[in-house]
Amino acid sequence: MIDLLIRNATVVDGTGAPAFVSDVAITDGRIAAVGAIDDDAREVLDADGMVLCPGFIDPHTHFDAQLLWDPYASPSNLHGITTVISGNCGFTLAPMKPEDTGWTLEMMAEVEGMPLAALTAGVVGGWTTFAEYLDRLDGRLGLNAAFLVGHCQLRRYVMGAEHGDGPATPEQVAEMVAELRAAIAAGGIGFSSTQSFSHNDGDGKPVPSRNATTDELLALCEVVADYEGTTLEYITDGCLKGFTDDEVDRITNMSLRGQRPVNWNVLTVDSRDPDVVEHQLQASTHAAEHGGRVVALTMPILVPMNMSLLTRCALTLIPGWDQILTRPLPERMELLRDPAVRARMRIDAEAEAAGVFRRLNRWADYTIGDTYAEENRDLEGRRVGDIALERGQDPFDTLIDIALVDDLRTVLWPRPLEDDDASWKLRMELLDSGRAMIGGSDGGAHLDRMLGSIYPTKFLSDTLRGRRLVSLERAVQMMTDTPAQLFGLRDRGRVQVGHHADLVLFDPGTIDAGPVRKVADLPAGAERLTASAVGIVRVLVNGSVIVENGEPTGATPGTLLRAGRDTATVPVG
Repeated sequence: MIDLLIRNATVVDGTGAPAFVSDVAITDGRIAAVGAIDDDAREVLDADGMVLCPGFIDPHTHFDAQLLWDPYASPSNLHGITTVISGNCGFTLAPMKPEDTGWTLEMMAEVEGMPLAALTAGVVGGWTTFAEYLDRLDGRLGLNAAFLVGHCQLRRYVMGAEHGDGPATPEQVAEMVAELRAAIAAGGIGFSSTQSFSHNDGDGKPVPSRNATTDELLALCEVVADYEGTTLEYITDGCLKGFTDDEVDRITNMSLRGQRPVNWNVLTVDSRDPDVVEHQLQASTHAAEHGGRVVALTMPILVPMNMSLLTRCALTLIPGWDQILTRPLPERMELLRDPAVRARMRIDAEAEAAGVFRRLNRWADYTIGDTYAEENRDLEGRRVGDIALERGQDPFDTLIDIALVDDLRTVLWPRPLEDDDASWKLRMELLDSGRAMIGGSDGGAHLDRMLGSIYPTKFLSDTLRGRRLVSLERAVQMMTDTPAQLFGLRDRGRVQVGHHADLVLFDPGTIDAGPVRKVADLPAGAERLTASAVGIVRVLVNGSVIVENGEPTGATPGTLLRAGRDTATVPVG
């Protein structure tokens, strides 16, 4: 007997093929039939006028901690995401010696914007090895999750607090290799690393993998070649500042030595800098010319983002600004009152060394978000340039003065620069080129500052009722089959007989994301941003309903995806 029969759905199957009206039968967590079906079923759902498509796959998340207290990786589940890839950027929670727990949580709080209070309350240990960490999650997931093995934790585990004192010895590299082998044998789906200037630990020191030599990095990449269904992910300075020739060679060699695709995050697409975009894609071109494969991740929406001069955000990553914005609050505020300091900050924000963060220096175009002092209340929602004009001030001075009145708590919204028609057209062209793929949500990270997890519903809304730059079929394919193919996810990413029944049923006339709002529902009452989904009728994971009419059901049918068992090897040549 069929478990669930969905009748009369408009099926968008994930392959890019034209949509078609069909019945879909689900039995034992898999798609049993697609077509005209007359068999008996325990439940029949009339989906006339609704679209049925594969569940969305998010390739770049940081749910390593959140899944311990929230098995749904919310709000991803609400927006139709049924599979997440975590352990990115070299950051994982295993292997981890008990004495390194505090350091690890402080690092995660610093680099990924996870409130330390929430991590301390929500990450209850009990594991040391990567295998033990995976076992802790297995059987307790509301959606499917796969985990890369992070270079930072491997290095800390082997070298301890001395990870920043110099290169690893050959013996230490061998020990890291052994630990990585054990982690992948236990189910880790590959290896991730960071050597980005933007990643420092809780003490402000470079995270462990930033101290690794290229030889160490490549030795670890070689490990994945020996295991089925593995992959690679890498972040370096050039992801944000522009790749150097050495970085292009390094990322190419990572793919060649590991014989696996490498993905990196995040490609910024701005039509006013087409040469910059093409330069960043040279990593893909160079790798392909030498028999490797490198894929850039880019987002199909403009991610809602909060900034302030109080919390760590993109402003902190402007070279030179960190020396001011990481000081204790009273000292920071005193510095920001100094005209000489402000002048230097302006210069730093306009310098070529700021890389992609130069985009943040259009101070007049910022909008004032939440304010806290009564003096600032009437400024919410207003443009800084307009306020500056009224005050007869420079816009940068105006922005700083407003923030000082709020003890730097003022929420600042920069104006997206890549929201022009030409940028959107270029973004879609890149996604069609094979050199870039949708990703970079950072779901589970930067919880009080940005919200990328809503991209599926926002993108579908734009596809159906907004810019309409791609067909519905192509939009769905970009978020389902394309990432499934890159990661070699077995029997996922398509509405196809035999595939796991990871499915989303939605109303094409209303599909969208609701307004972004702040809630205090993390452990210890910490805050985060979230948004409801509009038009999502059902979300199924492995045949079970995890969301119905916008509300989670409480079911936990998710699979802990393990390398080899749940993933297949993706060739690079």
